Amino acid sequence: MKINVPVKILICLLGFLSVGAVAGGGALMISPYGNLLQMPVSMLGSSPFNNYLIPGFILFFFLGIIPGLLVFALIRKPEYRICEALNLFNDMHWAWTFCIYIAIALIIWIQVEMIMLNIVMWLQTFYMGFAIVMILITLLPQVRNEYRACLAC
Repeated sequence: MKINVPVKILICLLGFLSVGAVAGGGALMISPYGNLLQMPVSMLGSSPFNNYLIPGFILFFFLGIIPGLLVFALIRKPEYRICEALNLFNDMHWAWTFCIYIAIALIIWIQVEMIMLNIVMWLQTFYMGFAIVMILITLLPQVRNEYRACLAC
């Protein structure tokens, strides 16, 4: 199967997000008091968390594991009823829709992080732009055409 360039870029973006979130979330779960990433727990002062364990898990799973699985789904286009049930765009394959979901989840993650930590760092700005680029690439006609669902099947 030949994959067009915008789809390859989308797959690479998801892979990059997955690797970074698995590493970051994993480090936060292994060291919930922030020692590995040199993030003092005092940064969580205005958040509901006492340590980084739960935020680390959320980062690891939702922005790490799921995008990693989406890489596979974009390449193989498997059919899963549960994923189709969560697909808001019936004319598109669920993997395409989940790319939009992941980008929106990343935007929400960054916004909540900035509010809870009461700080804006360059990395948050980078990932906010990253999410916007992901959405724009997902919406490209070449990508949409690749993942258009067969409604007559």
